[in-house]
Amino acid sequence: MWKKKSYFLLIAVLMMLSCTACGGKDSSSKKQKTEKKSVKQVDLSWYINFSWFNSGWGKNLVSKAITEKTGCDINFVVPTGDPNEKLDSMISSGTLPDLITLGWWEPEISQMVSNGDVCALDELADQYDTYFYDVVNEQVVRWHSAEDGHLYQYPNSAWSPSDYDQYDNLPSNQTFMVRKDIYEAIGSPDMTTPEGFIAAVEKAHKMFPEVDGKELIPIGCTEFGNIGCDSFDNYLMNFLAVPYVDENGNAIDRYLSEDLIVWLKAFRKLGEEGLLKDEIFIDTRTQMSEKIANGQYFCMIYQYTDMSDQQKELYNKDPNSIYMAVDGPKNLKGDDYTLPGTGINGWTVTLVSKNCEHPDAAINLMTYLISEEGQRMTWLGVEGKTWDYDAEGVPRFHKDILELLNSDRQKFDELYGADSCYWMFQNDVLAKQWLGDDENDPTTQLKQWTYPYVVYNGQYTITFDPESEVGQIKAKADALWGDTLPRLLLAKSDKEFDEIFCEFKKKRYSLGYDKVLAALTKQMKENMNKLGLD
Repeated sequence: MWKKKSYFLLIAVLMMLSCTACGGKDSSSKKQKTEKKSVKQVDLSWYINFSWFNSGWGKNLVSKAITEKTGCDINFVVPTGDPNEKLDSMISSGTLPDLITLGWWEPEISQMVSNGDVCALDELADQYDTYFYDVVNEQVVRWHSAEDGHLYQYPNSAWSPSDYDQYDNLPSNQTFMVRKDIYEAIGSPDMTTPEGFIAAVEKAHKMFPEVDGKELIPIGCTEFGNIGCDSFDNYLMNFLAVPYVDENGNAIDRYLSEDLIVWLKAFRKLGEEGLLKDEIFIDTRTQMSEKIANGQYFCMIYQYTDMSDQQKELYNKDPNSIYMAVDGPKNLKGDDYTLPGTGINGWTVTLVSKNCEHPDAAINLMTYLISEEGQRMTWLGVEGKTWDYDAEGVPRFHKDILELLNSDRQKFDELYGADSCYWMFQNDVLAKQWLGDDENDPTTQLKQWTYPYVVYNGQYTITFDPESEVGQIKAKADALWGDTLPRLLLAKSDKEFDEIFCEFKKKRYSLGYDKVLAALTKQMKENMNKLGLD
């Protein structure tokens, strides 16, 4: 009898242990979905191909928490001069850091892949971290995979066409902005026509030759570089709704647009009057940021995210001195703008160098940062310290944290490092569930103004192999435009402008630009098919 009782007791104990083991296994599985598995403590070098990047690692709350979660301590490498010269030097000398982040359009990407300088992320995932496949976007992976079927790069801020169908509040970075107090003081004029624009700029300069003791710069812009200036070409074309293709789907040379020529002549006239200041042709982004923080520009077509910190500085000094978005240049028909949201290319891409001694740690870090948990960390910070769930289950910044974010971004980054301070894998789509429009944020109006005009045009953003014939032709044509644009804007008369432009057009096509248009047409149609947009 005793033996029988002992037998049943033993069976019961074994069953309990079995259930506990099963429960432990499920719990562990779920834990892997929300927490990264621990890795040995390692140091990783991470090159950021932007000279303005100045975020450190290891002192603020978020970077410390990420190191604790992943075991990875980061040493950022940032160029001090020309970013691409630095990158090219590292490629040629075989000294690439462990991770590399650069614009998706940069030719060095294909160079590093073809040279065998970077790891295939799918192979790293297969070997070290298959959870990578659970956190990445499949459509994004297909788009960014190379012809050999491997994935060498993963983007940030990548939006697919389906995202545009899902949301009606997607912003474009491209905004026409004016200094609020000056614009209102001159009567809030219509600046959508060349005549109205010229009159407004002239009046602003006449009434406000100086602002806060500093010279007013009537028109601001992005940096002039070797291939032009976004404010006076790419961004302006989007404001003028210049199409990419004709009715048959064939690529159009957007630089020959009649609307663009009319508006460039309007800027030329302002230049003739001395209202295109010399510094806009030579200032770096750092110098422009200082002048934005001083409120020295009257108007500019600019990316609002690139001046959000300066906007907050202006707001803290005087809410009326901030920049506001208003209707700016339109084409001769008065059509709505066609402002691009983020495409499936994203903004930057990140790769893992074959020099990396700890590829397991690198792919673990990437997986964590791409995951929902990692996104919450980089956007919101640490639960309980910077944010908590509200009564409706939505994550919210603590009031004091939000106030600091809106008043002193530099200090916010130094202390907390959230709100995408580490943007290398930021996922704006995922963040939509947490981050609404903060009406107290002085950049919100700039963002909201763009909503009605946002279009998806990711199928038109194309790069060519720089070593190919078409790639070389396009590079020469782009450099020709970079040389021509300042000459057009500084021409002494419309006649001189026409002569310069005619010379540009002739040289452009003597280079063989027809081949570029044919290649663009082919690639655009393939992209349309790939995205299901044809």
